[in-house]
Amino acid sequence: MTAAAQPTTAAGNQATRVHLVYPHRNRISAPDAIGRELGRRLEARYAVIYHDWSDRDLIRPEPGDVLIGHPNPDPNTVFRRSVQLDGWHRRLMMLPFNHRDLRQVAWTRSIVPECDLFLAITGPYWFDTLASSRCSHWQPKMIHLDLAIDRTDYPPLKTSFGRPGNRRIVYIGHTGRGKNTSYLSEIARLLPDTQFDWIGAGARDIPGLRPLGSVEFASQAGKALVAQFDILVTVGQADANPTTILEAMAWGLIPVCTPTSGYKSIPSIPNVPTDDAATAAAALRRLELLDESELVAMQSENWRLLDEHYNWDRFASQVIDAIESAESPPVRPISLARDLMFAYYDLTSPYGPIAQSPAGRLMSKLKRRWDRLRAALVGAAAARLPQRRR
Repeated sequence: MTAAAQPTTAAGNQATRVHLVYPHRNRISAPDAIGRELGRRLEARYAVIYHDWSDRDLIRPEPGDVLIGHPNPDPNTVFRRSVQLDGWHRRLMMLPFNHRDLRQVAWTRSIVPECDLFLAITGPYWFDTLASSRCSHWQPKMIHLDLAIDRTDYPPLKTSFGRPGNRRIVYIGHTGRGKNTSYLSEIARLLPDTQFDWIGAGARDIPGLRPLGSVEFASQAGKALVAQFDILVTVGQADANPTTILEAMAWGLIPVCTPTSGYKSIPSIPNVPTDDAATAAAALRRLELLDESELVAMQSENWRLLDEHYNWDRFASQVIDAIESAESPPVRPISLARDLMFAYYDLTSPYGPIAQSPAGRLMSKLKRRWDRLRAALVGAAAARLPQRRR
């Protein structure tokens, strides 16, 4: 339990205590923003006790207590130790979800049945296709929870767009498996005259994109850099609900993504296919040539979506509904073949027991240090590169 995590509530003492297990440092980015913003709103109704997901406490529940949060892959951490105890009024798991890459979710296979509900932070694509997925047996327990941002943390930066045919595209993120950055390179090769940049860091390069390294978006320099771009593109193939889409919307950029980045069928967030670089490049080219008035209309619609739906009040209200609910359906039975498949992905995933062993954690630590050093070197080299001539 964090030092500042004493049971307090704006409404005074409450019968219900909520143990919130989620990162909650004073940062505007996820996951900390999720824990902090949700906790603030829960405090209006409950006595909230904060725990970080890596804490190793064991919470012994008192009558009426609620456990909610994000389990850690390490089985000796607070949520995973505490959820097994009897005496909880409600047990609620809340974490990002997609069903394409089972390595990302199979490690929770023994945790989901212990919980009353699974609040899945995910985009509509993943929830709409859940029934036909390999995770369909979890569906009775699952609640679709769209992510949110605070627009004051991401103020409008884009006051005008570049001239048609002279607009800049940016990818913001890392090079992890689910981000599908090799496909991004294919698209960039088909747009040789387009300024295509990359903000972020990763274990590998993204050929065709100019690397700018990591950027602090809260700084004036970071804001000035973002304002130079017109379009954000992300082409994840197993990406739950990336906040970069919402951040770009708030800044005023036009976000473009694959449906498997979570968002689909939203006209002001155009989709590109997951496996057709020529069609994706053509869609981006159309946006580059679109009349500015049409981009402004898309920008305004995205701001409306942020105000009306992708906000923390709506997010918290869904969580409160789950706390107040009496629902606790069982998961559906599964075949031995599916059970063995989940066991395999659990065992071999970066969140599984091998990766979470002392030797596995040491290797991960060394790899992270190397990735940070490499990203710093890439950023320093990028700073010396000239701007691409048009």
